[in-house]
Amino acid sequence: MRKFLTLLVTFTLMGSAFAQDQKGGLFSVNREQFLGKILKEALEKYHYRKLEVNDDLSGKAFTQYVEKLDYSKQFLLQSDVDKLAKYKSKMDDQMLGGKYPVVDQSIEIMKKRIGQAESYRKKYFKKRFNFTKKEFAEVDPKKRKFVKKEKDLEQLWRKTFKQSTLARYVSIMEDQDNLKNPKKDKKKKKKKVSKKKKSTKILTKDEMLAKAHDAIAKKYKRYFERELQDDRMDYLERFYNSISEIFDPHTTYMPPKRKEDFDIDMSGSLEGIGAVLQEDEGYIKVVKIVPGGAAWRQKELEVEDVIIAVSEGNSDAEAEAVDLVGMRVDDAVRYIRGKKGTIVKLHVKKADGSRKAIPITRDVVTIGASFTKSSVIELKGLKMKVGYIHVPKFYREFGGGVNCTDDVRTELKRVKKQGVDAVILDLRNNGGGALEDAKQMSGLFIEKGPIVQIKNHNHEIDVLADTDSSVEYGGPLIVMINRFSASASEILAGALQDYKRAVIVGGEMSHGKGTVQAVLNLDQGPFSNILGHKFGALKVTIQKFYRINGGSTQYKGVTPDVILPDPFSYVENREQDLKYSLPWDKVSAKKFNLWKEFSYDIPSLINKSKKRVSKDKRMKKIVKNVNYLKKRRKETKVTLNLKQWLKEEKENKKMVEKLKLDDVNTNLVVSHFEASLKSHEKVRPGEEKQWQEDFKQRKEEWVESLQKDAGLEEAMKIVADIIEQTQDRVVYSKAK
Repeated sequence: MRKFLTLLVTFTLMGSAFAQDQKGGLFSVNREQFLGKILKEALEKYHYRKLEVNDDLSGKAFTQYVEKLDYSKQFLLQSDVDKLAKYKSKMDDQMLGGKYPVVDQSIEIMKKRIGQAESYRKKYFKKRFNFTKKEFAEVDPKKRKFVKKEKDLEQLWRKTFKQSTLARYVSIMEDQDNLKNPKKDKKKKKKKVSKKKKSTKILTKDEMLAKAHDAIAKKYKRYFERELQDDRMDYLERFYNSISEIFDPHTTYMPPKRKEDFDIDMSGSLEGIGAVLQEDEGYIKVVKIVPGGAAWRQKELEVEDVIIAVSEGNSDAEAEAVDLVGMRVDDAVRYIRGKKGTIVKLHVKKADGSRKAIPITRDVVTIGASFTKSSVIELKGLKMKVGYIHVPKFYREFGGGVNCTDDVRTELKRVKKQGVDAVILDLRNNGGGALEDAKQMSGLFIEKGPIVQIKNHNHEIDVLADTDSSVEYGGPLIVMINRFSASASEILAGALQDYKRAVIVGGEMSHGKGTVQAVLNLDQGPFSNILGHKFGALKVTIQKFYRINGGSTQYKGVTPDVILPDPFSYVENREQDLKYSLPWDKVSAKKFNLWKEFSYDIPSLINKSKKRVSKDKRMKKIVKNVNYLKKRRKETKVTLNLKQWLKEEKENKKMVEKLKLDDVNTNLVVSHFEASLKSHEKVRPGEEKQWQEDFKQRKEEWVESLQKDAGLEEAMKIVADIIEQTQDRVVYSKAK
């Protein structure tokens, strides 16, 4: 949950940073001291947990810092960690003093160790690896300690290189096998993505080994080059966030480029060319053109194009262009994004090897996957129609007109026009967003009343309530959640559960994030301009929220009324799995009126669902798949012997194929979704034909995703049970 505040405290915090630096005059302020003081004071003053950034906290932060430096334990020796440990209790002092010797020495040590790793790469890739030896590698860093000697570090890298090469070799062997024995896949859709033809050459064993060897040698060369690109700000970001994470895992310092990404994520739009990029062997490659974006309209940039360089304006001087070769993709995109109406020129290499300079006028890019969508869904054998609404996040364009509440309202009106008997609101994988929309969206389904209680860092409790007595939709309602449903999703699900307005359906529990963050803009006010620096922002936990029944969603999350098998229950990624997460507690319950139009017989719904799930082929497959993956997660010691690898891989593939969750239920009929898919797209006159192909692909992907969703199918059957409970009608046309 995120709440945006005006940083009126900027002057207070910055003033104290200036106060101790008057010897050199105003403009000689130490930027890093300035930033350190702002962050320290903001954390201590505004965080929900009343902690001091002191020696004790520094000791805990140091452990986090080392983990951020070298989580895989592949670079640092134990002696390096010991060398840095002399600053273990002094990180707080370094924030105040503006000198960061732990960062200075970290940079020095890491550059040295990366250089060593590169020398090991050169040494071990001079000849081929022997895959006949009986040898193993531990791939879980948690089960390893930092090695004590350089010779042990060298052996660690040797095994890493060998394991990666073996994996690539096996992958090439599989590709070659498919080439020799092509398998027809009727389900696979043909997509024209490139004019470049893939190699169809049959390789010998020696050629396959050479190909794997060269590919991994290049991979690690690029990896080490990228690691060396980390600048001082990258290390300082690790330092500051090692401190902030001791307060809680959602309190984060965002340097300017991270703040930009955060703003894009929240608004669902950005200003740029509308292309999805990724790093590919040291180059920036185009992997997707966003429909409706500037590049899509310009028509010259294509998927598989490699962007070699970029320049501003429509100048023909390539010498002025910024070289993107070897650059990290998150740095490259900052040269490509820019203000609407400005021109960026991309110097690209086409898939056929030709080169071209492509000028593109930047525009606002809307990220369609970020917005709410709906459909009418029907299941053969059930005499009913259901409105299905998927909300990917609680987005709100602050200062703009786009927000998820208005979009859900629009989609509710759309499905109601089709005479649906019930609505399924899908909040699975929805990590939250704007607190305002958690309140307003809940209000679409209930008459006025409290939605959530909020306790601030002074332990003062405020209540957010729906004050609008109108109800947009008053029929049967299911809210779907899973372990990735967090924050705002949990507020809405918890409120509608407490009002007994909806039946909550999903995995064992939701994520368990019951905290509110404020984004303190450190560039607000005159000081950023005076100093000529941007400082970014601090996302800080300032409040904790509680259901109207008094219990917090923090840590424990929301427990569904009807629990279904969770395909991701093998993953440890909920709030309770995170270090330093705030504990569960409760406050007094609020008075509120339960939903009176009808009621759900929850015990009956649970019993009927359990019987169906125990017999359902796809649900049983989910349970078996989870158990298998839990077992595999514990097996972290991998063989470096080819014969043994192939044996284990064969067994694993057989099991994975057997448990693959890709069965399509064509009995689920999806309709009335075209208007929803197009809702945030601006189709300009003359572009209709260009949009047709994209919308066709989106429709196919949307329908297939719903037909593959075993949880949604069971939710439909729960809806049928609800209708038969609450209305005098038969929904099941045949035996259940």
